[in-house]
Amino acid sequence: MTAQALTRDDADHYAEWFSVLADPTRVRLLHTLSTSGAGTMRVGDLAAALGISQSTCSHHVELLRKVGFVVVDKVGTSSMVSVDVACCTGLPHAADVVMGTLSSLPCCPEDLPTDVTTRPTVDADLPAVLDIYAEGLATRNATFETQVPTAEQMRARWLPDLSWVAELDGQVVGWTAITSVSSRECYSGVGESSVYVAEAARGRGVGKALLFTQVTEADRAGLWTLQTSIFPENRASLALHRSAGYRTLAVRTRIAQLDGVWRDTVLLERRREGD
Repeated sequence: MTAQALTRDDADHYAEWFSVLADPTRVRLLHTLSTSGAGTMRVGDLAAALGISQSTCSHHVELLRKVGFVVVDKVGTSSMVSVDVACCTGLPHAADVVMGTLSSLPCCPEDLPTDVTTRPTVDADLPAVLDIYAEGLATRNATFETQVPTAEQMRARWLPDLSWVAELDGQVVGWTAITSVSSRECYSGVGESSVYVAEAARGRGVGKALLFTQVTEADRAGLWTLQTSIFPENRASLALHRSAGYRTLAVRTRIAQLDGVWRDTVLLERRREGD
């Protein structure tokens, strides 16, 4: 992959982002919002959390709003502030562009867990696979699907020999699979990837083990491009995929509805080294 020249317009755009984040109070404000359980806070509550006056807090909020890092909504007499996830998801990509690291992406996750093993999926794994998929579906931050398919339907989606499960203490605790993006021959080396980890096994490195297997085996199988779409709210999945060499291509705003609500997705892609 060859690093592309940074245009003046892009440089101006990214410089505005980084300039706004040059102030530590604004960085703390954004972090406080991002880590708040509700995802939205009143200006007064934000000011109290940061130990600053409400007028100072309003000033910083307005600067963040102008570049699109936060959204401000009036609810009665209160100003409610929330993170603009689409804008903030683009930050890692902006940093990659500016530093030229898109030409030297990581191969795959490091620090793999020693107690997690991966292997090709067999039919006997499908009940556990569907249970894990149902857990992800229930979060409403993993897929636009609202119904769990049958085992036959799930298996039919996957490319042959390109699905794997992860085991921990003898139990299937996660899975990953690659599906075709097109029936056209020219796209035969392009696949759409999915990764799901059982709720009880999260934080154990299961996702790392699965991504390592996914990308190395896909490279071996001759796939030159892997792509995936992730909800911007699913930050753990975004970080996991970036560790495997996926890069952000775009934030697709209001791409589809889930439960009647328009949702954004982040489109990521991984290219096999040398292609």
